[in-house]
Amino acid sequence: MIGSGIFMLPAALAAFGGISIVGWLCASLGAVLLAVVFGYLGKLAPDANGGPFAYTKLGMGDFSAYLVAWGYWVSIWCANAAITVSAVGYLTVFFPVLGESALAAIATGLAIIWFFTWINSKEIKTVALVQIITTIFKLAPIVLIGIWGMFYLQLENFTPFNLTGESDLSVITTTTVLTFFAFLGMESATIPSGSVQDAASTVKKATIFGTIATVFIYIISSVSIMGIIPAEVLAQSSAPFADVAEIFWGGAAKYIVAAGAVLATMGALNGWILMQGAIPMSAAQAGLFPKTFGKVNKSHSPIYGIVISSFIVSIFMLFNYSNSLVETFSYMMQLTTLAVTIPFLFSITSFVIILKKSHSRYYQKLTVAICAFAFVVWIMVGCGSEVLISGLSLFLLGIPFYFWITREKAE
Repeated sequence: MIGSGIFMLPAALAAFGGISIVGWLCASLGAVLLAVVFGYLGKLAPDANGGPFAYTKLGMGDFSAYLVAWGYWVSIWCANAAITVSAVGYLTVFFPVLGESALAAIATGLAIIWFFTWINSKEIKTVALVQIITTIFKLAPIVLIGIWGMFYLQLENFTPFNLTGESDLSVITTTTVLTFFAFLGMESATIPSGSVQDAASTVKKATIFGTIATVFIYIISSVSIMGIIPAEVLAQSSAPFADVAEIFWGGAAKYIVAAGAVLATMGALNGWILMQGAIPMSAAQAGLFPKTFGKVNKSHSPIYGIVISSFIVSIFMLFNYSNSLVETFSYMMQLTTLAVTIPFLFSITSFVIILKKSHSRYYQKLTVAICAFAFVVWIMVGCGSEVLISGLSLFLLGIPFYFWITREKAE
């Protein structure tokens, strides 16, 4: 979860004003509801590899499972493009030319994507080591700035509360959509659950407690940055955490925090490139994606799926680099969020279906599922018509492939 979103969101939210904090709270509540649903699913089906895909297959069958795998895969393309843009944004602290030359920024972004594609061609232990190291480095600046900044808040930076002139409900919806992007990944512990020791307990705890901890970290750090840097300045920043560090501790701190942010975004990209191979592989093993995606190399990495996905991510990044870093990141965030809402809706529906077989606290769990479903629908509506059309077009593009794959399998 903790990757590019939190490092770029303060700048993306600055144009809305203090009301964006309400968006954070709404997104946090929705993320916790979804985490509880996925935690329950992890306990109900502990041996199901593939997360949302596997749960949907159990509850709703092959066609729905394919749609989930496709939608989730599309969301990963968009997310990885957004994460790469964020990484380049923080690298501009060290290499200002990246903020001045689109060609240099694109070349750097492509190099980052393909470096981590290479890392993910190695054994899972190598991927995990990179993830552990980057997690340690990324948490330090976020927590430090979040807690330290609470003592230096300037309340006037939160006024006027709504800077847009639009209705409060409209702005809360938009900021909830943007901030919810930062929670995508709360379900990722469920994806390799078939390989996790004591999965029924471990996956549920990792999903729920991991999300709650992330809520705390996100809100204190975001409030701190918005309370320290005026909105008009923050909106133009490509590295808000680094800018706050410079205010507190001088120029050297700016570079230290920027380095932590770069490591964080790269760690997120490393983890999501792992996912962009794992989801298609699970679908291929179930006969719902081409067999190529199920093939592994000598390190047991689904290398074909990873490489094909990285080509698509590279294209997405190229097409969206005509705008500023913040504008590009905001659009890719919304597109990613929309793409993942459909797998979430199918997963929640499958949860209700699977839940019927378990009578333990049925109505309590059903209430959580209904609330989570309503939240996801709200997020879909809040994405706006342009993103909705783009996202649904990408989603529907996958349907012909399903019939082609099933026909090939029948023959």
